[in-house]
Amino acid sequence: MDIIKVKANSRTAAVAGAIAGVVREHRHAEIQAIGAGAVNQAIKALVLAKGYLAEDNIIVVAVPEFVDVEIEGKVRTAIKLNVEIR
Repeated sequence: MDIIKVKANSRTAAVAGAIAGVVREHRHAEIQAIGAGAVNQAIKALVLAKGYLAEDNIIVVAVPEFVDVEIEGKVRTAIKLNVEIR
């Protein structure tokens, strides 16, 4: 399963649809965001996805964590949201 990577200019509804689709298929999803704007979009998308999934009686929880990722030879700290069915 691929990590859903969110940018500050990502469309919230599109990310929410991706989260819901991945959770339906794999029973969990991983979302990664770097920077305040990206984290903001990721959280908004997660809230929307939670609503989409609730329509199918799927309740999810998200567990955040810090992860180090290497981008262009530099290590950056990202927020990773592990989304799982409760």
